[in-house]
Amino acid sequence: MKTETKKPAQEKEFDTVKTFREIKDKISSEMANMNFDQIKEYLKTNSAKLYTK
Repeated sequence: MKTETKKPAQEKEFDTVKTFREIKDKISSEMANMNFDQIKEYLKTNSAKLYTK
């Protein structure tokens, strides 16, 4: 019977979940006191930034 040896866990260079939460928290705090029209304008002006990276 073969015994498996586990490789030591490598430290991640990029943590997707952490990064996504930070982005969501930032957007949420920026939009907290906006009305519907302000939110629409915010999304129009800032959504383009998502596609340029």
